[in-house]
Amino acid sequence: MAMVCLTDFEEYAKEHLSKATWDYYAAGADECCTRDDNLLAYKRIRLRPRILRDVSVSDTRTTVQGTEISFPVGIAPTAFHCLAWHEGEVATARATEAVNTCYITSTYSTCSVEEIVAAAPNGFRWFQLYVYRDRKLSEQIVQRVETLGYKALVLTVDVPYTGKRRNDIRNQFKLPPHLKVKNLDGVYQVTESTGSEEYAIPANTLDPSISWKDVYWLQSLTRLPIIIKGILTKEDAELAVEHGVQGIIVSNHGGRQLDGGPATIDVLSEIVETVQGRIEVYLDGGIRTGSDVLKALALGAKCVFIGRPAVWGLAYKGEEGVREVLQILNDEFRLSMALSGCRNVAEINRNLIQFAKL
Repeated sequence: MAMVCLTDFEEYAKEHLSKATWDYYAAGADECCTRDDNLLAYKRIRLRPRILRDVSVSDTRTTVQGTEISFPVGIAPTAFHCLAWHEGEVATARATEAVNTCYITSTYSTCSVEEIVAAAPNGFRWFQLYVYRDRKLSEQIVQRVETLGYKALVLTVDVPYTGKRRNDIRNQFKLPPHLKVKNLDGVYQVTESTGSEEYAIPANTLDPSISWKDVYWLQSLTRLPIIIKGILTKEDAELAVEHGVQGIIVSNHGGRQLDGGPATIDVLSEIVETVQGRIEVYLDGGIRTGSDVLKALALGAKCVFIGRPAVWGLAYKGEEGVREVLQILNDEFRLSMALSGCRNVAEINRNLIQFAKL
């Protein structure tokens, strides 16, 4: 079957992955309202195309944190890629290196940060960080990734506790014995005596006391730019700027944390207006087509990141599948730009968006 759009990869993955693995990737919290609204929100937004603009030549390149990427779509941090494909994050890293875009490596990778760098030495990578009750562990991880040449830290701030994902509980989801959270290998051993676990490490290891002062603590550890992932309000966007971070990812964790929160595209405008260009604003959640990318950029995102579609690509054909997913999005984005009258990313602005009249 020809893979024409991202939904084709989704259908393939659902058919070929085990039920527990599919349910893990597909999961949203509670009733999945926020997960589903991430998708539906894009369908409510209409474009205002301009015509007769000579779109014979187009350029999708942009920059994030000063580094040029081929188009404004990167890979969001998602866990356990080896569940979808035997090479896991190594395949994802090679694909993003080949396409020349940004890959945010998850703390919960089933390949180590060292293996990922060895597989794609010229790739452009950020590292997604959680803060643990054991602060020394977080410090060691920061030092490892900085030494390895990762270009930014992405601090995930919306998980003081893990959201309730009903199917994972029903399935008693666990990593198979042959897979590990490689970046934490040897640190946490889940045994009968350690009690319950959450996603392959003992429960209650994340630090729910994390607060804005921990941004300063992180800044004291590293010279890397710090991007905050999980902001959904203008109030927190303003605090992020005040605390000297270099970027924000507008994110609701793919709808996996607080159910009933807003779709990310619906709050992007208020955050962009608050930030006023002082730091870069990115977005994840619900991107499935090139026109979704165009809408997010028109509303002020500098770049967007995809999570589940990258996993579907892996499930289809590993590195090649991820490359195909990215290439389809790039082709669709280029076409949507041209059909809207935009020759390059700089020409995309709010005038492209039709706001419904009350």
